[in-house]
Amino acid sequence: MLKTKTLAAAIGSLLTAHTAIAQEAKQFETITVTGSNLRSTDKEGANSVQVISAKQIEASGKTSLPDILRSISANSGNSFNEQYTGSFSAGTAGVSLRGLGQKNTLILLDGKRLANYATAQDLQETFVDINSLPLAAIERIEVLKDGASAIYGSDAVAGVVNIILKKNFQGVEIGGSWGKSGSGTGQGERKFQLLAGKGDIKKDRYNIFFSLDGQQRDRLDASDVGYLRNMDFRDKPGGRLNWTPTNYYNNDPTQGFAHAVGPVQRVPWGAITPSKQGEVWAYNPAPYQTLMPSIERYHAVLRGTLQLNDQLQAYSELLYSHSNASFIFGPPLAIGNSLRAWDNANQRLVNVSSTLPVGHPSNPNAVPTPINSNLWNVGPRTKTDSTEFSRVLAGLKGKLDDWSWDVSALHSESRLQETVSNFGNRYAFQQLLANGGYDFTAPNNSAAAVEALRLATTRPAVSRLNALDATVSTQLLSLPAGQLGFAAGYQFRNESIDSDTSQAVLSGTELRPAIDIIHGSRNVSAAYAELNVPLLATLEANLAGRADHYSDFGSAFSPKLSLRFQPARWLLLRGTVSRGFRAPSLPEITNSTAISYGSVKDPYDPITPGQLRGYTGIYAANPKLQPERSKNINLGVVLSPAANTSLALDFYRINQSGIIGPDDATVIVQHPELYPGRVTRDAQGRIVSISNQYQNQSARTTSGIDLELRQLLHTASAGNFTLSGGWSYLLDYKQPRVAGQAQMDGSGNNTFGALPKWRGSTALTWDYRDFSSTLSWYYVGGYTLDDSVREDDFPASVASNSTFDLSVVYTGVKNTTLKFAVQNLLNRKPSWDPSTPYFDITQGDPRGRFITVGANYKF
Repeated sequence: MLKTKTLAAAIGSLLTAHTAIAQEAKQFETITVTGSNLRSTDKEGANSVQVISAKQIEASGKTSLPDILRSISANSGNSFNEQYTGSFSAGTAGVSLRGLGQKNTLILLDGKRLANYATAQDLQETFVDINSLPLAAIERIEVLKDGASAIYGSDAVAGVVNIILKKNFQGVEIGGSWGKSGSGTGQGERKFQLLAGKGDIKKDRYNIFFSLDGQQRDRLDASDVGYLRNMDFRDKPGGRLNWTPTNYYNNDPTQGFAHAVGPVQRVPWGAITPSKQGEVWAYNPAPYQTLMPSIERYHAVLRGTLQLNDQLQAYSELLYSHSNASFIFGPPLAIGNSLRAWDNANQRLVNVSSTLPVGHPSNPNAVPTPINSNLWNVGPRTKTDSTEFSRVLAGLKGKLDDWSWDVSALHSESRLQETVSNFGNRYAFQQLLANGGYDFTAPNNSAAAVEALRLATTRPAVSRLNALDATVSTQLLSLPAGQLGFAAGYQFRNESIDSDTSQAVLSGTELRPAIDIIHGSRNVSAAYAELNVPLLATLEANLAGRADHYSDFGSAFSPKLSLRFQPARWLLLRGTVSRGFRAPSLPEITNSTAISYGSVKDPYDPITPGQLRGYTGIYAANPKLQPERSKNINLGVVLSPAANTSLALDFYRINQSGIIGPDDATVIVQHPELYPGRVTRDAQGRIVSISNQYQNQSARTTSGIDLELRQLLHTASAGNFTLSGGWSYLLDYKQPRVAGQAQMDGSGNNTFGALPKWRGSTALTWDYRDFSSTLSWYYVGGYTLDDSVREDDFPASVASNSTFDLSVVYTGVKNTTLKFAVQNLLNRKPSWDPSTPYFDITQGDPRGRFITVGANYKF
C-alpha cells in the first residue's frame, strides 16, 4: 500500500530542499512519505512528519527502539514500556502519540501492518509490541503526527509510526556493545548485531539483505535502587512508609501474631495509613517489586529484492524475533478475605475461606478465626513471558505505461507463552487449612506441605494478521498549475486473537486468579483513493477517502482534505481536516472475559471508610459496540529564513466520540443506587468485586502545539554544529470522568493518566574531524495531582524533570566505529509522585546513569 525509497541525504534539513524544489524539482527523486500514497519531490508536505534517521539513532546512544520512540515529544503520556510489569502484556512497549493510548497510534513496518501483541494491555488495548522490531536494521523512522485513517484505516487517530528498514545494503558489518549502571544498581546490558548485504538494485538488479541482533539485560528490582530500597518516603511531602501489613487475626492488623513470621517488622500502623493507631507486622515490598524485567531478545530480518526487468520488481521479507522477559510478579501469595477462585461453569468468582478452624496450630482462639498472612515458605511469585513474533511478506511492484502499482501479501503473528511459579493451589490450601498441615505462624513448614501449595502454570496466546494490499498511482492529466496525481487501492485482512488462561484457572485450582480470555476473529475489507490537485503554482490540495467494512460492527468512512501553500521559498503553510476511527478491539467486542485487580476509595467500608480498598474487577465484552469516531484538524507553518535554518510550528486538535471503556469504578462504588448489583461485598460489608462491561461511553477533545527546529553551523576550523529540537505543548485534554458528566481538563495533571503540559528534547551535535558528539536534553513538565488520588497531606503537584544524555562516536580507525554513551548523565531521579509507589512509569525511568561502550566494524 505504501511505497518508500531512501530519502535524499539532506533529509535532516527540514526546509533546505524547498529553495530548490520550486525551480529544480526534476533533479530530485520522487518519494512517498508516510501519510500519502502519492509520490512527490516535496520533502515537507501538508502533513507534519518527523524523520529520525539511522545516524540520529546512533548519535542518541540509546540501545532499544522503545527508548528512541519514548523520547519523541508527541509521545506525551499513557505510553508504557517494560516497567509496566503488572499487566497482561508485561515485557512489552508501545507508543502513545498525543496521550491517547497505544490503541490510537498505528505502527507500520515499511508502510504495512503488523500483528498486534498476543494479548491486551489493560484488558482492552490491542497494540504492536515495538520490542519485537529490530533496531539494527532500521534505515529511518517516520512519525506522522496527524490522523491518517483516510490512508491507513483504523487505529491511526493520533498518528502513525512507520519504521522503515534498510533496502539496498551492501557489505558486512558486525558490532556489539556493553553497558553497566553508573548509579550502583548493578544492572548490565550486552548487545550484538550483524548486517550483511549483497547486490545493488540499480547496478546489479538485485539485493539480498540479512540482519541479526541480540540484547541481554539484567533484571532491576526496587531493592537495587538506593532511593527505593527501603520504601520509606516519610521524608517526602505526603510520603508514607510504603510497607504492607500482614500476619494478623480477625481482619485487624493490630491483632498480630505473637512472633515474627517472614521478613516482617513491627512498625506504627499510622506510618503506613495515617490516623491509624497501634503497631502492626509489616514487610518491605521492594525485594518483590521488579522495575524492569531481565530480557533476552533476538531479531532476524531476511529481505530479497529482484529487478525482473525495467518495469517489474519482486520483493520478499522474513522477520522473526524471540524475546524472554522474566520478573518477580509479587510477594508470596497473600491469604485473607480477598481469596477467590474461578468458577468456569458459572463464569464467576467464588470465595475461598481463610478462616482457621478451632484446633488449627495457627489459631490461638477457641473459635474459628479469620487470618491474614502470606505463604512465606512458598516464595515470591515469578513470571516469564516468552514471545515469538514473525512476519512473512511477498510482493510485486512495477510500472505499466504511466501507472505505478504494488501488490503484496503478508502473514504476521505474535505468540506468547507465559509461565508462572509459586502461585497458590486452592485445593491444597483448603485441605491444609482444614487438617492443620500448614502452620502460618511457624517460620518453617514441611517440604511436602510447601510443594502442595506451590503452583506453576502456563498461559498461551496468539494474535494473527493476514493481509492483501494492492495500490496503483499515476499522473492523471496536466493542469495549468501541474500534474493531477491519483492513487487508489484495496486491502483485505483477517485479524484474530486466541488468548487463553491456564487449566489451573479454569479448573478453579489457582488462588486469586487474573484472567484475560479472548477468542475472536474478523475480516476487514477496504477501498481507498487519493487525489493531489495543483490549484496554483504555489498551492496544492490533497483529497483522500477510505471506506472500511468490518465483519463484526459494520462500516466506517474516513475522508481527508489537505492544503499546502508555499508563497515563497522560505515559507510554507499547511493544513489538514480529516475524520478517523478506531474499530472496537477484539477484547472489547468479541468473546472475552477478563478479571483484574485494582483499588478504589470506598466511603462505605466499615473498617477504613474513604481509604483505598482493593477489589476484583470482572469485565465482559459487548458485541453491540460501535467504532470510536474522530475529527482531526492540523494547521502549520514552516519557515526557512536561511539555507541551514528551519522552524516548524504546528497546531493539532482531535475530537473523539463514542470512546469505549468500562464504567468508572469510583462512581459505581459511591452511587450504588445507580448501579444496583454491580458491587459485591463480604459479610463484613467490604468490597469484594465490581462487575463491568465495555460501552461507547463519552467524548474527548485534545489540542496542542508542536515546535520543531533545526540549525546548522559550518565552520572552517572547529567543525560543524547542529542544534535540533522537538517540543510539544498540551493545550487541553478534555473528557468526562464519567459518561454523562461535564468534561474535565486532564492537561497538566494525572486525571486521565499523567499528561504534562510540556514535553520536549533538544540535541546539540558537534562533528569535528573523526569525532561526532551529541549532548541531548530531555524535559518532562510537571503536573498537578488529581483529587481522586490526592490525600490531604500530598503536595499539589509533581515537579518537572530534566535528564541529559551524552554520546561520542569516533571513526578514525579504518572501517571501525567506536561508541561511548551515557544515559542520564547527571543521574537524575524521576520526580516524586506520592500517588504512585514513587514515580509515574509513563514519565520516568528508574535506571539512573547508564554507561555504554561499543564498536562496529565494516568489511
